[in-house]
Amino acid sequence: MLRLYDFLPSGNGYKVRLVLHKLGLPFELIELDIAKGETRTPEFLKKNSNGRIPTLELDDGTCLAESNAIICYLAEGTELWPESRLARARTLQWLFFEQYSHEPYIAVVRAWTHVLGGMTDLQHAQLPGKINGGYQALDVMEEALDGKRFLVDDRFGLADIALYAYTHVADEGGFDLGKYPAIRAWLDRVAALPRHVPITWRPTDAVARVAS
Repeated sequence: MLRLYDFLPSGNGYKVRLVLHKLGLPFELIELDIAKGETRTPEFLKKNSNGRIPTLELDDGTCLAESNAIICYLAEGTELWPESRLARARTLQWLFFEQYSHEPYIAVVRAWTHVLGGMTDLQHAQLPGKINGGYQALDVMEEALDGKRFLVDDRFGLADIALYAYTHVADEGGFDLGKYPAIRAWLDRVAALPRHVPITWRPTDAVARVAS
């Protein structure tokens, strides 16, 4: 059985959990508390030397890191991964955008202000720039979704999952989605699709345990 090492509030981990559930793939969820350094133990570092979640352990013990790499691996040959070469490239374009232009701002502000709690003086100083970067990313998404149902070829896929993960909880970082009607409608469409689960979901068809 697949094993997913994860931290439940993580949007990066949620991408993987959502893809696994969408595809009906059973897995064991092993929760690690990043605030307590549980991804920095010698045992875990053998699985992912970068000491980060999510990390997916395959049936043969091979471990795969980086959320967008994991979801691409899982989705290959499924309806979540486009057939055309151009659509695949556009999907990757959005995955790169998510990691370089979206996650470093929206996810980081949420982590600082909502998930981990308490900011350093340096983080306080960096906060306005992070917030500005987050709104710039939302502006790009709003334009792309104007008049469209989904991000690539108007079909739900990995691009939507990757961007949904942190966008739908952007308000937890103080981002106001009130001026983004296309994004709000898209969020509702994604949440209404079959086999959708919230970010707090744990698998019920697999063993889930919290690392001690």
